[in-house]
Amino acid sequence: MKKKIEINSVQELGRAAQEFIEQTSGHNLIAFKAPMGAGKTTFIKAVCEALGVDGAEVASPTFSIVNEYVCKGTDESIYHFDFYRITKDEEALDIGLYDYLDSGCLCLMEWPENIGTLLPDDTLYVSISVQDDLSRIITWDD
Repeated sequence: MKKKIEINSVQELGRAAQEFIEQTSGHNLIAFKAPMGAGKTTFIKAVCEALGVDGAEVASPTFSIVNEYVCKGTDESIYHFDFYRITKDEEALDIGLYDYLDSGCLCLMEWPENIGTLLPDDTLYVSISVQDDLSRIITWDD
């Protein structure tokens, strides 16, 4: 079934993130597909904040490839990946990709198309599209 969340303004990010968390409960591997500048990192930051991560800690892991955030109160880890700079599957494997994916922790991934077939079948693929009025629509099949 196709799911959809509309975000009409930055002020709606918190609501949208909370709705997203509720609707994707049970999915630990979430891959975001969207063009450059669509708001992948911004939305992931809102999701992390809704889960208890200090928003000041959340930043794009463009150069580090992966950032770890810890949820306040639960001490649970969230892994945030940015595969934009990955050009070969081996580069993702070299960072210990499967150790992260098999950890049971929430893994939020940007640019999953750059690691091709490495992601497990149970990965939830989420699209972010930018509308003419600059609002965003987040969609996925569940």
